[in-house]
Amino acid sequence: MIQLAIVEDEDSYARQLEDFVNKYQAESGNYFKITRFTDGDEITNGYKGQFDIILMDIEMKLMDGMTAAEEIRKLDQEVVIMFITNMTNYAIRGYQVDALDYVLKPVSYFAFSQKLGRAISKMRKSSAKIISIDMPSGVKKLDIDNIFYIESEGHNLNFYTTGGDFTIRAKMGDFEEQLADYNFFRSNKGYIVNLKYVDGVENGSCLIAGKQLQISRARKNDFMSALTDYMASLP
Repeated sequence: MIQLAIVEDEDSYARQLEDFVNKYQAESGNYFKITRFTDGDEITNGYKGQFDIILMDIEMKLMDGMTAAEEIRKLDQEVVIMFITNMTNYAIRGYQVDALDYVLKPVSYFAFSQKLGRAISKMRKSSAKIISIDMPSGVKKLDIDNIFYIESEGHNLNFYTTGGDFTIRAKMGDFEEQLADYNFFRSNKGYIVNLKYVDGVENGSCLIAGKQLQISRARKNDFMSALTDYMASLP
């Protein structure tokens, strides 16, 4: 089931979008759970990364759709956002929040169905390699391909990613098993590394993103075997 949010302050437009989604559901065989919000602050307050697709009006009273999208992107890089608007001049700002598309008011079913189909395709392509991480401010969705490595530090884990670094309170074991099938390897007690980003091995360490991460003696042979197998699997 696809979790879809409609963020629209005008009831008539919200009902039209719900009708269009239900019509698309009947035609395509995709099943949706629709949640309606009447303002940007409603969806951002306590956002937990629970949606696959968000249809977001731009002009709203308390928090406009663009600001709401910026807040959502701080926690959720994967949710597909489509703006509903009669103002085309928001296109440049839309790129900053990685909006998939715009649906222009008045909305036609044909245009809407085409763009909803595109949103579903994007959602399914990305969902296979997404993990959900509990953060103090909510749930963060993270594409595992974007992780350089994870470092254990006391009771915390430091994530080093292409999109920046962050820290959570968790144990290595919580992620070691999840990532084992995606070319990650625990090089020693303190690191889980993404073999995709290993630039070399020297002096008992692997090089990732300019950092030297120690490989324990006990794991060195297994690490080199895993790295060799990964390199051999590349096209």
